[in-house]
Amino acid sequence: MNVEQLMSRPVVTCGVDDSANRAAQLMWEEDIGAVVVLDASKRIAGIVTDRDLCMAAYTRGATLSQILVREVMSKAVAVIGAGERLAAAEALMRSKQVRRLPVVDAGGLLVGVVSLNDIARVATEQRGRKSPAVGVDELVTTLGAICEPRRPQHLARRA
Repeated sequence: MNVEQLMSRPVVTCGVDDSANRAAQLMWEEDIGAVVVLDASKRIAGIVTDRDLCMAAYTRGATLSQILVREVMSKAVAVIGAGERLAAAEALMRSKQVRRLPVVDAGGLLVGVVSLNDIARVATEQRGRKSPAVGVDELVTTLGAICEPRRPQHLARRA
């Protein structure tokens, strides 16, 4: 199974100059935990999660409407091609410890998002089949790798 067969689309996005409040609004309205951030040329500039927004408000003592998405988004975004196999998406999620991957076409344009939730749904649907596209063991391995503790960036900078 390829990534494009199970990716979510259309993709919910916001702009780099949108407020963090706008990103939170999109997450609330669409029942999602992350929004892909686009620059003025509609290229991927970053990704912002609900945790990013929460921690930004906490650490800055500011409201979300006072914070710009560009200030809190992750700029190093792992992406995957639409034609890649699900196994490649899982491997990338494990190595980068991320739950979501923006999906791009051959030109690098955003066409979808594949999440650990999407993969879990496929694993559940195919459970018990002889040759499932996603095995439960692989899913558990991916989840375990993603959940492995990481040293917070603010502590890593002091070392």
